[in-house]
Amino acid sequence: MTRISPNTAVLIGLMAVACAEPAQSQPPTGQWAAKAPLPAVRNEVAAASVNGKLYVFGGSIAGQSDLRRTEQYDPASDKWIARADMPYGGSHMIAVALNNKIYVVGGFLGARHANALNNAAEYDPASNTWRTLAPLSSPRGSVALAAVGGKIHALGGRGADLKTTTVHQVLDPASGKWSDAAPMTKARDHTATIAVDGKIHVIGGRFDEPKDTTDMHEVYDPAANSWTSAPPLPAARSSLAVAYYKGMILVIGGETTTASQTDNDGFDVKANTWVKLAPLPSPRHGIAGAAVGGSAYFAGGAEGVGGIGVSDKLFAFTR
Repeated sequence: MTRISPNTAVLIGLMAVACAEPAQSQPPTGQWAAKAPLPAVRNEVAAASVNGKLYVFGGSIAGQSDLRRTEQYDPASDKWIARADMPYGGSHMIAVALNNKIYVVGGFLGARHANALNNAAEYDPASNTWRTLAPLSSPRGSVALAAVGGKIHALGGRGADLKTTTVHQVLDPASGKWSDAAPMTKARDHTATIAVDGKIHVIGGRFDEPKDTTDMHEVYDPAANSWTSAPPLPAARSSLAVAYYKGMILVIGGETTTASQTDNDGFDVKANTWVKLAPLPSPRHGIAGAAVGGSAYFAGGAEGVGGIGVSDKLFAFTR
C-alpha cells in the first residue's frame, strides 16, 4: 500500500475543495446613468444622432398618437431644446441618420397599430427644416429602417390591414425615388434594425400579435441582394431600441406578452456572438436611442405593456 505524507494529503484536500467550488461568473459589463429627462413623457418614439446631438421624434401618450414633436439633446450641456415640428405626426415611426440628415419613415396614427402611414420625411439639423419625401408604396408602421451605401432601406412593418409584411424598399435620397429589393424571409415588425460594415442586421421583433415575439437575427447584404441567418437574440422580444456602440450592436429593453424588459444584449459583430451587458435601470419598451460620443443614449418608452407607465427618462450607457 502506498503511503501519502500528511503534507501531500493536505494539498490534495485543498485541490479538491477548489475544484468543487463553482466558477464565478463575471457580472454584466457597463453602467447606466440618468440624464436630463425629455421635456414630456412619450412612448414609441423615433431617435437618431447627428454631429454629437441626439434627436427624438414623434411618439404617443394617453391615446394621442399624432405627436409632431422634434427635440434635440446635447450631451455636453445635458439639456433639451425644441426644434421644428415634423410635417406629420405619429407613433411607431423609425428614424435613421445619413449624411448629416435624418430620415423618418412610416408610423401609426391610431391605437393598437391602427391607421398606418406611408409618409417619409427628411430633417436637416443644420437648417432646422423638414422636407417631405416620396411616400412608401403602402402604409406601414414599426418599419425596420437602416442606412447603407448612401441609401435608406425600409423593411417589413405592419400595414393598414394590421398584418405584417416582408416588403423591402430602398430610397435613393439623390433621386427621391423608392425601388424594390429582396423581401424579408419572414414578415416582422417592431424589430431592432441597424447597418454595420455595409450590411443590415434585423433582430427580434414580432410576427403578428404581441405574443408572437421572436429571437430571429438575419443579415441583409446589399451587394448580393440576399439574406443570411445570424446568431439569434438571447431572448425573444419586440418593440426594441438599438444602437451601434464600440463594436457592438446594443439591443435594449423590449416587450413580451406579460412585461416590458430590462435586457441589454450586445452583439459583437467581429466575434459573431452575443454578450450580456448591464441591464436597463427600469423596464422599458417603445424606447429609442443612438450612440453619441462615448455613450449610447435611450429615451422615453413605457414601463408596462400596452403603453402603461409612459416615461420621460433618458439613460446613458457606457462601457
